[in-house]
Amino acid sequence: MTGRTVDVIEAGLVPYAEALEWQRSLAEARIEGRLARDVILLLQHPPVVTLGRTARAGHLREPHGVPVVAVERGGDVTFHGPGQLVGYPILDLTGYRQDLHWYLRTLEQALIAALAELGVPAERRAGYTGVWTRGGERKIASIGVHVKQWVTWHGFALNVTTDLSHFERIVPCGIPGVVMTSVEREKGAGRGEKELWDDTVAAVIRGFEAAFGVTSQESSCSRSETC
Repeated sequence: MTGRTVDVIEAGLVPYAEALEWQRSLAEARIEGRLARDVILLLQHPPVVTLGRTARAGHLREPHGVPVVAVERGGDVTFHGPGQLVGYPILDLTGYRQDLHWYLRTLEQALIAALAELGVPAERRAGYTGVWTRGGERKIASIGVHVKQWVTWHGFALNVTTDLSHFERIVPCGIPGVVMTSVEREKGAGRGEKELWDDTVAAVIRGFEAAFGVTSQESSCSRSETC
């Protein structure tokens, strides 16, 4: 347990370029000591394809109609869009463990715990980063991070009610033949989209608290503030 409090900002639908500058600004403020606490941005993006540091041109199948952005995170190519819960933890790992492998596995554990609460059994898949449904058949969450002076940004993308047809534009995470899924698809008919979204956000926050040993508090910090 770190005894830390983390500010959680639920920002709604934010264009990718704006969110990228926002998290970079927060990370720089955390590095410089102008940001007193760790922060998690929880949001959605309009449709966009992003390319990580190891992305290959052949993994971008059909880019027409959506922006394509190359960024500094690890990993290959992924899609973001409405109905996908994107989390950008801005964490100073000197207060946890200065170990990137530990950080990735702990992010995965936070999502696995959240999905278990939602009734979607999930697990890691050997040799890959991210979260799959039980049995390793379908990928439900992608992870790609960047760390500078042990402060993190970028993060995870959990498909909640995402239009999964968009993943046909790419080879998701550079994994040939991977099948993408969502919380909605795994749970089937039942709760409405808003209720499922709210349940997922709450479960992810609780999963993050348990995995990282932190307490969260809601924050209304805007993009123009350093919080």
